[in-house]
Amino acid sequence: MASEQPDGTAGRDRSLALPVAEQTGWDEVDVRAVDTVRLLAADAVQKVGNGHPGTAMSLAPLAYLLFQNVMRHDPEDDQWLGRDRFVLSCGHSSLTLYTQLYLAGYGLELSDLEAYRTWGSATPGHPEHRHTRGVEITTGPLGQGLASAVGMAMSARRERGLLDPDAEPGTSPFDHHVYVIASDGDLMEGVASEAASLAGHQKLGDLTVFYDSNHISIEDDTDVAFSEDVPARFAAYGWHVQTVDWTGTGSYVEDVDALLAATRAAREETGRPSLIMLRTLIGWPAPNKQNTGKAHGSALGEDEVAATKKLLHFDPGAHFTVEDEVLARTRQAAERGRQAHAAWDEKFAAWQKANPERAALLDRLQKQELPDGWTDALPVFPADAKGMATRAASGEVLSALAPVLPELWGGSADLAGSNNTTMDGEPSFLPADHQTKDWKGGPYGRTLHFGIREHAMGAVLNGIALQSLTRPYGGTFLTFSDYMRPAVRLAALMQLPATYVWTHDSIGLGEDGPTHQPVEQLAALRAIPGLDVVRPADANETTACWQTILEHTDRPAGLILSRQNLPVLDRGNGEYAPAREAARGGYVLADAVDAAPEVILVATGSEVHIALKARTLLAAENLAVRVVSMPCREWFAAQPQSYQDSVLPPSVRARVSVEAAVAQGWREVVGDAGRVVSLEHYGASADYQRLYTEFGITPEAVAAAARDSINDAQRTVRPGGHQHTSAPTEGGTGDRP
Repeated sequence: MASEQPDGTAGRDRSLALPVAEQTGWDEVDVRAVDTVRLLAADAVQKVGNGHPGTAMSLAPLAYLLFQNVMRHDPEDDQWLGRDRFVLSCGHSSLTLYTQLYLAGYGLELSDLEAYRTWGSATPGHPEHRHTRGVEITTGPLGQGLASAVGMAMSARRERGLLDPDAEPGTSPFDHHVYVIASDGDLMEGVASEAASLAGHQKLGDLTVFYDSNHISIEDDTDVAFSEDVPARFAAYGWHVQTVDWTGTGSYVEDVDALLAATRAAREETGRPSLIMLRTLIGWPAPNKQNTGKAHGSALGEDEVAATKKLLHFDPGAHFTVEDEVLARTRQAAERGRQAHAAWDEKFAAWQKANPERAALLDRLQKQELPDGWTDALPVFPADAKGMATRAASGEVLSALAPVLPELWGGSADLAGSNNTTMDGEPSFLPADHQTKDWKGGPYGRTLHFGIREHAMGAVLNGIALQSLTRPYGGTFLTFSDYMRPAVRLAALMQLPATYVWTHDSIGLGEDGPTHQPVEQLAALRAIPGLDVVRPADANETTACWQTILEHTDRPAGLILSRQNLPVLDRGNGEYAPAREAARGGYVLADAVDAAPEVILVATGSEVHIALKARTLLAAENLAVRVVSMPCREWFAAQPQSYQDSVLPPSVRARVSVEAAVAQGWREVVGDAGRVVSLEHYGASADYQRLYTEFGITPEAVAAAARDSINDAQRTVRPGGHQHTSAPTEGGTGDRP
């Protein structure tokens, strides 16, 4: 649109420059639609009394451009495989997305915008995946959306390699683009920096990030905390960088043509991810609150909203105004989507005909089904008293599954040899010119190298899992799961089947000392609703746990694995239950002989073997002892109550839990007469056998706790139970040396 005033916008205040959109093809109806978006955002926040109107107002032209002119999408099918992906990383500006979903015809109605941020609405304060149709990802914590978009782009490349590796660039039905809108706040968060560095290294040409540089955050002008040259930083990461400045002329002019040109240039740049820094004024054109912190995170106020409407030639007394002509124009997105979808369907049908085996694979992946007979590949480990570390067993499971589950892929945050996350013989996922002597591969490889970027790894795994076709895993030490926690929480919130391989699970890692020895992490992770925390006791339990994790498609799981060797139990002699019982989360591993149990020992991971030795000590005293292995409390809690009671009979009040971590959460298992053998302090640097002895996590300590519990069980019920934990053995103080 040229700068002169067209008839359809004649009433718009002449102090406001019209968008420059002649090359884009906008007319006065499109301008009216963009102004409608601004006022819908202002009205929605004003009605509920809280929210973030300013960014949605100033980004209305960008969002409208993407949904009406740039992105390939179909409002009638928000799961279309050929669609471009859109990520609103600055999720606080959710109205930026909701208004476009409404106008384009994704199913949101005007009443949904009116119900913004209220109970039961389809328009919550931040976009939520699976809650609102058309929302690709849950965004709220800043930086997570941008970082997850890197995973989306990586996954798209991997999927193309699985399904259509030989097609020329831009010709495959599996080619699509990932568009991100990010804010100053996103760019300040460290997770975004980690992910951007990885994206540049991976040369993700199908990723475009629009950085809304408005210099405003909740504390107003970002100069108080943020003054770096963001384009220079991204150029150093290896990104293709452009700047569009709507303030550059001295007055505010929304040059949509320049923005579209930059977007097209980004799309043509296939060898690098692209950053387009868009300089805007937050809250424009609100006459008094534009370019202020007050426009960022609070309602503008009735007077300011009315004044803004007057500037844009809307009725100041009317709310949520959407004219028929505007809605008719924006709903044309549905017809364009149908046409694009139909054209894609033709290309897809040709691909299916030419690639029947790959088409069958795609069908299975879309259904999230595992192939027939896949469990035949799972390894069975022979009994071995010397044992093996569960991290090593996990590595063998992954290598065994590689040929039968092509969708399974992953790697480590620079700890591949320690986490055992590399499938034998599988190539690395990286640009060909980044191969090294030790790591060969290419753009369609399978072994991921996250670098020392745990924050980004968690978010990237989310982005991969959101693509739905592949199953990602990523590894680091359990203590560093703290770095990943925001992304893990979002994975649980979104019900994503990401798997975290967290090794070095306890003081059993030994000499690295307390900085690397997890103490509180197990309890903290179990506090995340929807996350399965899985700590197998030996190699065969590890196999069973991997199988169970992969059979779940609606939740993330953390696989907690040992550094030290653990005996591989002989499950063929009838003394120990089959390892497949681990799928229930908790099961009777070894029971009292010819008698009801007098005491139950409940343990996880490496401490199961300590409990078994304690059982032997107690059996010598003619005590009837049951040992329960509980690799996953979440799985156990999902079992029928009758099964739970069969494993932990309510009549048996004498119980002991054994886990080399804080006791939090175990009192509900052991009950009022129970004892908890745990670690209520940080570790130390020494060999792991010495540490277990010094800290009182030994068979002798467990046996002593069992005797105490048997005695207490014969007394009156004591609410809250006995609070003593970590009973030390002789020579062990239970305190840090």
